[in-house]
Amino acid sequence: MTRRELLVAPLAAGPVLAGRRVDRSRISAITDEIARSPAEAIAFAKQHGLTRLELRGVPGGKASYHFLPEAELRAAAREFAASGIRVSFLNTGLLKFPLPGTVPVRQKDETPEARAKRIARDEAQFERRMDDLRKAIQAAHILGADKVRVFTFSRVAEPLKLLPRIAEILEPMVALAGKEKVYLLVENEGSCNVATCAETAELMKMVPSKYLGINWDAQNGAALKEIPFPDGYNLLPRKRIGNVQIKGRSVLDYPQRLDWKAIFSAMAKDGYKGCFGLETHIFGPELIDKSHQSMKEILRLVES
Repeated sequence: MTRRELLVAPLAAGPVLAGRRVDRSRISAITDEIARSPAEAIAFAKQHGLTRLELRGVPGGKASYHFLPEAELRAAAREFAASGIRVSFLNTGLLKFPLPGTVPVRQKDETPEARAKRIARDEAQFERRMDDLRKAIQAAHILGADKVRVFTFSRVAEPLKLLPRIAEILEPMVALAGKEKVYLLVENEGSCNVATCAETAELMKMVPSKYLGINWDAQNGAALKEIPFPDGYNLLPRKRIGNVQIKGRSVLDYPQRLDWKAIFSAMAKDGYKGCFGLETHIFGPELIDKSHQSMKEILRLVES
């Protein structure tokens, strides 16, 4: 090796060493899709050697964790802690409804009475958004999480034109979360105004706070003809990605399968240090079985 090659080699190796290798300690799963009760979710984690779980709805119930009474939340937090489980991410439905005054593209046929009720419900949700955020932040603190999911309202015909208004709405929410040292992560969701990586990147430019980040679900932009990786991923601001979610169909033998081994490698090289959470999303009687299959494949990929 020449002197020049010796000098250049460390620079070439730099990106490879930029992030921590993805291993089992960074793999998580959303509890209400891997089990029918909190105890079963913990058993799932133990079976697969996981130390982290994502929370959304209480498995087997109808309530969302962030809306539970404080006493129940604290009991849940103690149960997870006693089992050696940390909460990696709190999934909420914040801002996953039509923004008042807009017309969603997926709007169903409604009677005038049903439409009036829906609009009133949407307006009420919009008015209490800060209160709902405070509940989510309190729940995150109790559960030991510092990342909370948010959305960007039901998708309209021209979402890019609505992004400045969404950014304006998000700014005070992000400021409140930042004071509490909690990060709000926008999920790219097909039914919402931020669905693709390009739309995600545009919103991040409009709200530059470090307390607004990205929950990247690689498969969610596919319905809009996005190629998730590498095309979509390459548009994202790397430092703003706070959590990643993996659909079961993207790791099992389905047409939606993605090259997660390459994704893990690329994200490690780019310095991503967060978690990857399984959101199985293969519904029906096989959901739990597919969750186990998906997790086994994820772990095979990260450990191969």
